[in-house]
Amino acid sequence: MSLTIVPLARGLHRSSASAARLPVRLRRPAVAVSLCILALWTVPCPAKDKPIRFWNLTGETVTHLSMAPTGTEAYGPDQCKNDRDGTVDFDERLPITGISPGRYDLRLELKKGRRCRVLDVEVREADVFSVEAADLVDCTP
Repeated sequence: MSLTIVPLARGLHRSSASAARLPVRLRRPAVAVSLCILALWTVPCPAKDKPIRFWNLTGETVTHLSMAPTGTEAYGPDQCKNDRDGTVDFDERLPITGISPGRYDLRLELKKGRRCRVLDVEVREADVFSVEAADLVDCTP
């Protein structure tokens, strides 16, 4: 097989051998399939392995955090136990376990001794929810 250069555009060439690899009727579908695969590869998948996380923006260290479905007193276990040192420092994120997406009331205890609540927090799958100092209510010294 002899190799000849086929001009494509000014300064660009391809060999006739590469042009003969696919019949013309198969080139368009091959390109379409390639583009579809590339598009699917770049679409983000839901992060099932990514946990729900609490982001502490209160300006203080949280030493206890428990959650109950909004309007109930059925608070779950202390989520701070999910952290290595058992506390959530300011601007730290804490993985939350045993909670499904929904709306929750939070009960927090801060390092300085205050106990506060945060009402009606939306928790989404594989997302971060944050609490700021302005969100704290019913605080006791």
